[in-house]
Amino acid sequence: MEKVEFTSEEKSQIVRKVQMYFEEELEQQLGSFDAEFLIDFFAEEVGAYFYNRGLYDAQALFAQKVDELSDSIYELERPTEFRK
Repeated sequence: MEKVEFTSEEKSQIVRKVQMYFEEELEQQLGSFDAEFLIDFFAEEVGAYFYNRGLYDAQALFAQKVDELSDSIYELERPTEFRK
């Protein structure tokens, strides 16, 4: 798996969210450097779990849509003397 890279704007938004969480939920101040370090740590250690879950969800959705498409095609079938 390739390393996920964020733009500087995306990274800044993520850092702000982590800082806000620490301030609101833990009542602790977290500097930008520490927030980035924490984000990098979680990305390395648990990021693959979230990534894989996204893949599984996408695969399940894709399979569901293929089934729906198959059903739609079946509904278009016209009666003949031959059946599958």
